[in-house]
Amino acid sequence: MSHNLNIHNGRASMMYVGEPAWHKQGIQLPKLATAEEAIKAAQLDYRVEKKPLQAMLNGKKRAPVEDHFATVRMDTECVMGVVGSRYSVIDNRAAFVFFDSLVGSGEAIYETAGALGNGEKIWILARLPGYIRVRGKDIVKKYLLLTNSHDGSSLVRCKLTPVRVVCSNTLSVALSGSEEEVRIRHTPSAVENLTEASKLLGLSKDLYDQLDYIFNRMSLKTLTDKELLEYVEKLVPDNEEAESSTRTENIRRTILDLHESGAGAEMTRGTLWGAYNAISEFTDHVQHSSNPDRRLKSAWFGSGERLKQKGFALAQQMLS
Repeated sequence: MSHNLNIHNGRASMMYVGEPAWHKQGIQLPKLATAEEAIKAAQLDYRVEKKPLQAMLNGKKRAPVEDHFATVRMDTECVMGVVGSRYSVIDNRAAFVFFDSLVGSGEAIYETAGALGNGEKIWILARLPGYIRVRGKDIVKKYLLLTNSHDGSSLVRCKLTPVRVVCSNTLSVALSGSEEEVRIRHTPSAVENLTEASKLLGLSKDLYDQLDYIFNRMSLKTLTDKELLEYVEKLVPDNEEAESSTRTENIRRTILDLHESGAGAEMTRGTLWGAYNAISEFTDHVQHSSNPDRRLKSAWFGSGERLKQKGFALAQQMLS
C-alpha cells in the first residue's frame, strides 16, 4: 500500500478534522476532538511493551539475549523493534497528554493524527490559533507537530511546523538561538520529561512572532537571477560523481522552475520568500511523488526536512 498508513481492523489508522487528507484515508471527525477521541478515531489506543529478547538455537532451544528487548504491540503481537535495557516505552496517550490542556481550552485543535507501518511511528499535528500574514495576502497557519516511534529509531520530537496555505508547504525552520524543537529520549524519566515540551507550547507565540518578522523580511528581499542561482547552488552543492552531478542539476532546475511557476509563485516570484517556498514545495510535493510514505518521512523526518532547514538558514544569512 503506497501510503503505508497502518491498516488495522480493515481501515487506516488516522483521524483528521476538516478537509480529507492523505488519499482520503482514515476517519473524519465532525467536530473538535479531545485527546481520547483523537486516539480512538486514529486507532492509537494500543499498548506497546518491552519483552525479553531470545535467540532460537538449532531450531528448538531459546537463549536470552542479554540487555536487549523487543518492543511489541500487544493487540497484534507485532514486534516493532529491538531496544536496549534503558529504553522506556512512551505510551501514545502520554504523547498526547501535554497537548490536551491547550486543546481543552480552545487554544489548539487536533487536526490530524495517525500511525505508519505496523504502528511503530505515530504523529500528532495540532493547529494553534491565528496565522502569519506575509505581505498582507500570503497566509501561513501555525502548527505544532509531535512524532514518536516505538521501534527505537527516533526520539520524541515536538516542533514548530508552519504551513503555507496556498500550497500546503510545511516550512521547517531553525531559529538561531531559539529552541523551536523539543527532543525527549526514551529513558525511564521520559514520561516526566514530556512536561518539558510544554515549555515549547508556552514559547510558541513568541517564536511565531519571530517567524512573522523573518518571513515578511524574506518577502521584501528581492533576488536577481544571479543571486537566486547562487542560493540554489549553495543549497545543493556540486558533486564530482557523474550520476550524482546529474541529479544535483535536476534538483536545482526543479527548484528554479517551482520558484517561477509553482503554487502561489505569482505572489512570491523574485523574492527570497519565493525561493524558500520553492524548496519546500520540492520536498513536500515533488520529491518522491510516486511514494507518498517516503515523501512524508523525508519532508517531516528526513532529508527533505534537512534541506528545508538548510534553505532557511541560508536565507537568514542573506538577510543579515
